[in-house]
Amino acid sequence: MIVRQPLFINKIFVLIGFCLFWRVADATHIRAGEITAKRIDNLTRTFEFTFTGFRDSGSVIQFGDGVFDFGDGVTQERGFQIVETPIDNEIEMVQFKIVHTYQANSTYLVSYEEKFRNEGISNMDNSVGTSFYVESLIVIDPFFGLNNTPILTVPPIDFAAEGATFIHNAGAFDPDGDSLSYSFVNPKQARGTDVNNYRKLNDPAFYTNFAQGNEDLTSTPKLTIDPVSGNLIWDAPGDKFEVLNREGCAEFNIAFVVTEWRNIEGTPVRLGFVTRDMQIIVCETDNERPELDIPEDLCVEAGQTVSRFVLGSDPDGQQVKIEAFGGPFEVQGSQASFQPSPPQFQDSPAAIDFQWTTQCGHVRVRPYEVQFKVTDNPEIGPRLVNFESMEITVVGPAPQGLSSTLQPGKSIQLDWQDYQCTNAESIEIWRRVGEFDIEIDECVTGMPPNSGYRLIETIRIYKPGQNGQTTTYLDDNAGRGLSVGGNYCYRIVASYPLPGGGKSYVSSEVCDSIIVDVPAITNVDITNTSEDNGSILVRWAPPYQINEVDFPPAYTYDVFRATGLSPGNSYIQVASGISDTIFVDTNVNTASQSYHYFVRFYSGNLLVDSSATASMVQLNLRPLLKSIEVSWSADVPWSNVVQNYPYHYVYRDQVDVGDLGKLVLIDSVDVTKAGFNYLDNGQVNGQVLDDKIEYCYFISANGSYDNQLFPEPLINRSQMLCGQPNDTIPPCTPPTLTIANQFDCSAQVADVPCGTNIFEQEIGWSVDESLTCGDDLAHYNIYFSKSGSDKDFEIVGTSTQPFFLHAALTSFKGCYKVTAQDRSGNESEPTEVICNDNCPVYKLPNVFTPNNDGSNDVFTPFVRTANNLTTFNDVDCPRFILSVELRVFDRSGSEIFRYNSYEHPNGININWDGKNKIGQALDAGVYFYSAELELDVLEATENRKTLKGWVQILK
Repeated sequence: MIVRQPLFINKIFVLIGFCLFWRVADATHIRAGEITAKRIDNLTRTFEFTFTGFRDSGSVIQFGDGVFDFGDGVTQERGFQIVETPIDNEIEMVQFKIVHTYQANSTYLVSYEEKFRNEGISNMDNSVGTSFYVESLIVIDPFFGLNNTPILTVPPIDFAAEGATFIHNAGAFDPDGDSLSYSFVNPKQARGTDVNNYRKLNDPAFYTNFAQGNEDLTSTPKLTIDPVSGNLIWDAPGDKFEVLNREGCAEFNIAFVVTEWRNIEGTPVRLGFVTRDMQIIVCETDNERPELDIPEDLCVEAGQTVSRFVLGSDPDGQQVKIEAFGGPFEVQGSQASFQPSPPQFQDSPAAIDFQWTTQCGHVRVRPYEVQFKVTDNPEIGPRLVNFESMEITVVGPAPQGLSSTLQPGKSIQLDWQDYQCTNAESIEIWRRVGEFDIEIDECVTGMPPNSGYRLIETIRIYKPGQNGQTTTYLDDNAGRGLSVGGNYCYRIVASYPLPGGGKSYVSSEVCDSIIVDVPAITNVDITNTSEDNGSILVRWAPPYQINEVDFPPAYTYDVFRATGLSPGNSYIQVASGISDTIFVDTNVNTASQSYHYFVRFYSGNLLVDSSATASMVQLNLRPLLKSIEVSWSADVPWSNVVQNYPYHYVYRDQVDVGDLGKLVLIDSVDVTKAGFNYLDNGQVNGQVLDDKIEYCYFISANGSYDNQLFPEPLINRSQMLCGQPNDTIPPCTPPTLTIANQFDCSAQVADVPCGTNIFEQEIGWSVDESLTCGDDLAHYNIYFSKSGSDKDFEIVGTSTQPFFLHAALTSFKGCYKVTAQDRSGNESEPTEVICNDNCPVYKLPNVFTPNNDGSNDVFTPFVRTANNLTTFNDVDCPRFILSVELRVFDRSGSEIFRYNSYEHPNGININWDGKNKIGQALDAGVYFYSAELELDVLEATENRKTLKGWVQILK
């Protein structure tokens, strides 16, 4: 058993005690720092950079004798306007700001380098002789929008205790609301150069017993940084240090990167990073860390004030000081505060009063993080601290004054008041059929899920050339008119611009109905599932509220049907002259097709109008391991999310052994909470699903028009659909793999005309029917590597047959391997790799006649021309040649002409006109050449070839 004396085992989280007690005589220079950037002109590419460093206040070395590099070839050395701020005793913060305008959009690595880190850093060699270097990356791209780097609000010098877990958080705040991630890097002394002999904090050399170096003495120490929260944890600092300061403490430096990300069209894009180089001072102490009691995370409506008390105490009864850092103290406009301010030591227990009056400009998706720190005040030794964080999400207020008015043309006009937050960008219009109560949760913004509401339009609050806000919208269903009978309900939501984003709370609800003066479909109910004998019951309500004076009864109806999930205008008439309000569509493929219907109606022989379209309930299955996920959907003019009838019912066979084809009710789904999804994992009878059994399902959905003229609930059933759970057994690997005409140079280009460089090759493999590893093959995956390297293999296609034609190739060079994949996504081991290679061709003539008669005027490789159509063989075309370097000599061996295809637009064709280096025409005669060829082949050792020969110039 290992005992460390003295040591307390509780976790000690220590940020700067700011009471550094080594002597001035030992003080040297820079301990920590970072560079941040602020875009100060939206029209130009002008940034204000801030270098923030921490150094010994007693240093005899003048700060600021460094080089600031803007990353565009411009640097500044010295001449910085330094601001020095004492922190505590012998530590001070040094800052300077510098403005720079970039001339072009690009990515710039900004850095600051200054000589002399502080002396005695334990995890690098000769720290006092090592430069301090930090860098930040900025991206200037109009497509990404304006951007500022993150701000690091918590100071970067921390105390740690031997053997006790240490944590640091930089308190990073992004003023644009971008997402942040965190990762370690090594401290640097120059661009691209790490400090000398850098050792990580969990190096065994720093521990008496490395195998039991964590806080619990149970395993090796760990150094981690959470990529999302930024919590940097060292579990735990060691106890074996060669270099100590005057107080017996060891000093370490580490560095990490805070990277900012912005969602650009659904893809996270890196916008830059800030590197923090920080210092941790490890001391031996038996002091116990203070404790914090903080409020829970909260959401607050913009304009309201957050008022919370934060409590701090110390187990040793020492006085404590409570401070707060983070985004609310850095925002524009109303900033957070706390009392007492400035912070001071108070008797334990102590408290501070945190206050923040939020504003509309504070609304964003990501919460603001407040880092609270409590520091104790021992008589001897370092001050220990503890950290806790609270998140505050600022939400936009709900739009007010929403009202609705029926308009001609089966439309409804919405009106609302000016939105109180003028920084909002747009108003979202949401619609559903039927009333739906929404209980507003303080942390649920925008439209809650599973409410049945659909987003129908997003309109800009301020349109170009418009005075004032947009506060009205006409819903005519994109010009088609709203469906009759439905009680249309609306809510609106305000949306805020990126990059911060954010949405308001949802507005109150307003509803209106369109009179029933045309038929209204109420059922598209599948009564039989079959590929060729399926049947669907279609029912509709008559035009109850039609003007019978203008359109007297009796009415007749035509029924139209379309196939597919998005039928467009592909409807065909399937029934005509029906006097009833029901029709059964028979002999249709309900097993694998989806159908939509609408009804056209007549008053006598007069065509009056048509109903809205309505689809069947479409069922889908997703096989999973020992379970099946069931989902369904329908495109209908009524609502299938009804609070009075919230349940949809799930039916399945195989509930009892031997009940094949007998579908029974197994469960119900409250779609107002769970949506149109159900996971069947066998809970109906306590038996997980068997991947050898095929299970069949259908859904019975409940819906409503929310109109007393129609019955409710409207019950419609889906088709019956069957599926098997996934298995875990991969298919067998195909035994052999072949390439047609492998390495057959004569066959490669036999049928490819000269000048055409598009090829194809066929891959084949055998199938061993005797193998039994999985009998549910879905397809084969074909992998290809152009270089032949294992890391370059990518899927280029799939096939259900044991062959694949790889088309549209620019060469035959490359390697293949094939795997088999089953319906469950299990993939076999790949086949052995098989490769093919190009057969380079480059042939030069022995004679040419540079007399400008249009025939054979230049020295060039054999190509097809108008003069040799009948005699030229396409296999002689130059192919798979990357470059040519040609040298021509006279009989004395003197070089008279040189050509490099990389430097000339003629490329590998050369097209030498028979002139020497200075442009003089050569005499008729025989000349000698040497051509160095770079070949496009797989093997790097075979990619060079030299051609030597002679050529005769004829005049």
